[in-house]
Amino acid sequence: MTDVTTKAKEGLVLRSMMFVPVNVDKYVEKAHTRGPDAMILDLEDSIAASEKATARTLVTDAAKVVSQKGADVFVRINSPLRLGIPDLEAVIGPGIRGITLPKCDGPGHVRLIAEAISELEAERGVEVGSTIMSVRVETAEAYFKMAEIAKAHPRIACFGLGSEDFTLSIGVEPSTETLLFPKQQSIIAARAAGVLPMGLVSSGADYTRLDEMREVVKKSRRFGFAGSSCIHPAVVPILNEEFTPPEEEVENARKIIDAFDEAVKAGRASLEVDGKMVDYPIVYRAENLIKIADNIAKKTAAAQ
Repeated sequence: MTDVTTKAKEGLVLRSMMFVPVNVDKYVEKAHTRGPDAMILDLEDSIAASEKATARTLVTDAAKVVSQKGADVFVRINSPLRLGIPDLEAVIGPGIRGITLPKCDGPGHVRLIAEAISELEAERGVEVGSTIMSVRVETAEAYFKMAEIAKAHPRIACFGLGSEDFTLSIGVEPSTETLLFPKQQSIIAARAAGVLPMGLVSSGADYTRLDEMREVVKKSRRFGFAGSSCIHPAVVPILNEEFTPPEEEVENARKIIDAFDEAVKAGRASLEVDGKMVDYPIVYRAENLIKIADNIAKKTAAAQ
């Protein structure tokens, strides 16, 4: 399964993951025009308890509609197992790239969901290991397990700390001031596990102040986030633009690599480029940036 899962995560681009309430037809029908890298068909918070059974039956058809322009499709299931397992039974299939597990309470929670996914893949002729996972920690209790959770299973492709529920859990208002430290910890946990860190350094709930949102997204990229989810389509272009490495950064990265290659040929592993010292960590950072830019270019081309 590991090789299959590794392949499923290759080249993954998740600058923007837009939530879509699966039971609101007008949102489902228009979602593909909004341009996110991924859609999250929601069976959790946006669905009333009385409507969850009906919502499950809508996912397969909705996935076909929202993915018309190449967006990856994730489904946010419910965290309690008595709801989450029926969610999985209704949605696992070839049109679903991944499962979003909210309010994860520990590594065992991840492994239980991953095991259920494996059984359902095998039953339905889907390659076992091909469904990836996006995992979110949203409580004070789970916060202290982030490092374990992020590496709990090979299916995990991205990991984040949910702003609204987490700040509710610790009794504070969501803001950059209150979230910066815990969000940095989530980035470190994700990177240590080799998965994409998802989120913003502040809350993304207020989508009416787009200029302020853009500044938050810029800061989030500087702090190491790879992308973020959003609840409103107006935020999608901002996420896509600001989580894309600027062309000047890409050009500088290529310049660094070319200069370093020449230095290595001359027997040196450090040099100066534009007044700055360059050695292996700087080169690795440049290589990572170019890889991100190349993956985004491929994703963008496929969506045309």
